[in-house]
Amino acid sequence: MSGRRFDVTAIGNAIVDVIAAADDALLVTHGLRKDAMSLIDAAAAERLYGIMGPGREMSGGSAANTVAGIAALGGRAAYIGKVADDQLGDVFMHDIRAIGVTCDTPPLTEGLSTARCLIFVTPDAHRTMQTFLGATTQLGPEDVNMDYITASRVVYLEGYLWDQPRAKKAMRDAAVRAQAAGVKVSLTLSDAFCVDRFREEFLDLVQHHVDILFANETEILSLYQAATFDEALQRVRPHCEVAALTRSERGSVVLSGEEVHVIDAVPGVDVVDTTGAGDAYAAGFLYAYTRGCDPATCGRLGGVMAAEVIGHYGARPEADVKALAAEVLSGRTTRGGPSR
Repeated sequence: MSGRRFDVTAIGNAIVDVIAAADDALLVTHGLRKDAMSLIDAAAAERLYGIMGPGREMSGGSAANTVAGIAALGGRAAYIGKVADDQLGDVFMHDIRAIGVTCDTPPLTEGLSTARCLIFVTPDAHRTMQTFLGATTQLGPEDVNMDYITASRVVYLEGYLWDQPRAKKAMRDAAVRAQAAGVKVSLTLSDAFCVDRFREEFLDLVQHHVDILFANETEILSLYQAATFDEALQRVRPHCEVAALTRSERGSVVLSGEEVHVIDAVPGVDVVDTTGAGDAYAAGFLYAYTRGCDPATCGRLGGVMAAEVIGHYGARPEADVKALAAEVLSGRTTRGGPSR
């Protein structure tokens, strides 16, 4: 994988997050499914925004958070995602470029507005997300810069995009082109309800196109309709090169061939907001992976990145994550030589 322009190019929903504290009673009153992502229309977005408490607005989107984390670590990343030519779209593009991510997807010039995700964070630090997809629904194959795909070490696909037929085709096209160019393909399952909607399609994708799979425990159980986590481990093992499975306070498990690595969660973290924990984990994992690190080291850096973001509101790093990464990578081993 030497000579690649980017470590990771990601394709995802370009979203501006609005994050506010809430209690469980508010979720029940308004019929919101706790700890899940639900799609809403423009009218619902306006109504729910009106009942939110004081909030913070910041650029988000699952895959965008991941490449922002990779860039913060010092990696080279590109992002493909659709915003509208409006104020929120300008904010999103400024933020992702300012952190060092290459992003030049043409904006939507008429019709739908930039997507936004209303995130209700309960006292237990869990987040309930209500997402208006807006301009992201217009992402299509014509928006995918295949030169970026073939110039990357890894292509990262966001499972949330599977809800949109044209975006689904864009992701399939990118995966096929990446494979032909010797680029690793990674996928995050994103959400258990998303898996429920597209289980057979995701299974086919994982078996035939995905090298690196990211999922939390609920998502991997849903994908294989498994009764136990151990059963899901055995089912996923032959389907992809690497599976990185997160388990909240129990850390993560990384499968690579016959190897099983159990990674403990970082101790002593004061959990404030779990928004973006999986995105940050993927950022740390892929940053280490593209530097030739062994699976256990990749998992450890993923855990460190996740621990950083759950200690504050918002899904993107606030600490000096390069220093955190240096501590983890100083004792690394490689998968068989340097990747550069």
